[in-house]
Amino acid sequence: TSQVLVNIGNHFDLASSIFVAPRKGIYSFSFHVVKVYNRQTIQVSLMQNGYPVISAFAGDQDVTREAASNGVLLHMEREDKVHLKLERGNLMGGWKYSTFSGFLVFPL
Repeated sequence: TSQVLVNIGNHFDLASSIFVAPRKGIYSFSFHVVKVYNRQTIQVSLMQNGYPVISAFAGDQDVTREAASNGVLLHMEREDKVHLKLERGNLMGGWKYSTFSGFLVFPL
């Protein structure tokens, strides 16, 4: 099951898995995902307002588990939306073994 550990201000909506920026600023986002142990490739993208900003891939055919991570600083306007999108493959236990973090670095 999905779980939110910290959500000060409640700007991350667990039901939709979307973060909505409360104010204009520079935000830091990172994610870490684990793929299932089969012969497939996963691709996860961080989406900003519906467009992919960064992606991470895991596709080694000879390992039982493999992780993919990425991070970025984004200039965001108030009400901009950020979420993760599984572009291809399956994750280990769904999103259970995966993390997504974001926070305001500098308000503008």
